[in-house]
Amino acid sequence: MQESGFKSYDELPLFLNAKAVAKVLGVSPSSGYELMHEPGFPVLRVGNRLVVPKEQFIQWVAEHTGGGCK
Repeated sequence: MQESGFKSYDELPLFLNAKAVAKVLGVSPSSGYELMHEPGFPVLRVGNRLVVPKEQFIQWVAEHTGGGCK
């Protein structure tokens, strides 16, 4: 598992791309990209880009881990 580099959710940008999602979760960029295509994952399409709103990502993590962190 890769080191995330983030100490808290406060350090995250407002919108995360696949690379940022992967970095936060400590997985490969390709795994982050695959996750963004899973049903139920909070992703928005902006033009050709897929982004994840920070607050919805935090909520998704909390729902899928039983809590999350601040």
